[in-house]
Amino acid sequence: MRADRLVSILLLLQNKGKLTTKELANELEVTERTIHRDMEALSTAGIPIVADRGKAGGWRLMEQYRTNLTGLKVNELKSLFLTPSAQLLNDLGLTKDWDEARQKLLASVPSIFQKEAGHVWERIYVDTSTWRQSPQKVESFHTLQEAIWDEKKLQIQYERADGEMVERIVEPLGLVAKGSTWYLIASANGEIRNYRATRIITANLTGETFSRPERFKLAEYWQASTQQFIKALPKYEVDVEMSASIVPRIKFTGKFVKILHAHSPTENGWIPANLCFETEQEACEFILGFGDQIRILSPKALRKTIYKMAKATVEMYEQD
Repeated sequence: MRADRLVSILLLLQNKGKLTTKELANELEVTERTIHRDMEALSTAGIPIVADRGKAGGWRLMEQYRTNLTGLKVNELKSLFLTPSAQLLNDLGLTKDWDEARQKLLASVPSIFQKEAGHVWERIYVDTSTWRQSPQKVESFHTLQEAIWDEKKLQIQYERADGEMVERIVEPLGLVAKGSTWYLIASANGEIRNYRATRIITANLTGETFSRPERFKLAEYWQASTQQFIKALPKYEVDVEMSASIVPRIKFTGKFVKILHAHSPTENGWIPANLCFETEQEACEFILGFGDQIRILSPKALRKTIYKMAKATVEMYEQD
């Protein structure tokens, strides 16, 4: 990419002082004619390129000029201009700061690359919200951030998944956004745990500080924690035959079911497949919703359970 090559020329001249056309061509693996065209482009863009003639001649940058770039290629520059999730920035209270920082970053880039970098804003947008998301405000979010930055212990009241309320003193280590859901990563009695931020009913600074574990890496911990959570999820597998017409819908609703294997259609046009759910109840409700479009092969007990559920549904409406 030409823009990458222009950046490389600037850095080579900045680091080595003066280079001939031949030296630049060999370094960048292009022709000398290409180097001359690149120099013309840099000069047109306002970069102070000087051509010294004679035996000791070559290309150099005007004295005192130094580019703000430190080896960044165009794609690397583009990555810096990707806008994070607007929702997450808003949660962190950094929306205005991010916009101002982005403008300063763009201003620090030589004009020849500003258009490339600025185009990223209009071509890529990151949205972490779901289609039917219910806003969940974390009342104590500011307190959580303050405790993390200042390494202060927190006294929290937390509602567990089963509804039980617990109180504990924790040492906050970081915040992680999974999609649009925030989790507080904190240590309690030497054990690091994940706390869903929306379940933190109250959070108060205790005034007591703590020492952050020297070797703790938030990203590494979260990745390991995520893998452990996935492995621990319950699995309930079901062998079925499906009507070809519903396969796209099942793939679309991957949040509820995972297709482990799907085979070629049988002679009757049905598609054998192996589905995976978290629980038997989840499997019942999902499969029953497709009526006569899914036929269960195994387990046999699930066939009986769904038959009873379907029969009870029919009887209820017959009574009406």
